[in-house]
Amino acid sequence: MLRKVLSYIIPITIYKKKSNISKSLEVTWVNGELVLDSENTNYSYGSLQRILKKGLKYIGFKRIRTFNNILVLGVAGGSVIKTLVNEIKFEGQITGIDIDPNVIEIAETFFKLNEISNLELKVMDAFEFILSTKLKYDLIIIDIFQDTVMPNFLFEDYFINRINFILNKNGFILFNTMITNAKDEERNNYYRSKFTTNYSIRMYPKVEIHNELFTIKKLV
Repeated sequence: MLRKVLSYIIPITIYKKKSNISKSLEVTWVNGELVLDSENTNYSYGSLQRILKKGLKYIGFKRIRTFNNILVLGVAGGSVIKTLVNEIKFEGQITGIDIDPNVIEIAETFFKLNEISNLELKVMDAFEFILSTKLKYDLIIIDIFQDTVMPNFLFEDYFINRINFILNKNGFILFNTMITNAKDEERNNYYRSKFTTNYSIRMYPKVEIHNELFTIKKLV
């Protein structure tokens, strides 16, 4: 409790872990809340939770409560999952995928994701998961970073097509991206061009300065 109070004055790091995938991971008390950071960016809670919550608001909390299955690619500390369960009151099935076992360990130990009854966590590569899953989803949240770097496969045709295939009609994709230079802007414009008139796509630039959100609805 003392650390929590003192964190309103100065951030207090309570746990550090080296990771082959995320470089370094830190759990820190900041302004009375626990956050998960990598070496150079916020991984969960803090600004990232605000970013993804905005994306969920764009889709609509009431609409999300009617969904049956939600897929989260990139769990980190699970802030978006906490938003779904605690704020939106989503009661359907949530599947969370993260390649980093250290991240999942932190999510369960410090952020208690293991106590969420309608959540299934899997430690595996997101690309491998979407190739193997037999289910289809009403909402797919993509929030995959290795520190500040977004893997190239997220923007490749095969991944895009497979995500679209496992998305139900009238389902949504919420894709969090980071833009720091002109090359990133070009990459995102290319991504947008991959969606035909069968989809309704919106871009929300400069969310928390460097992030750009996509919300994509599958119409047919």
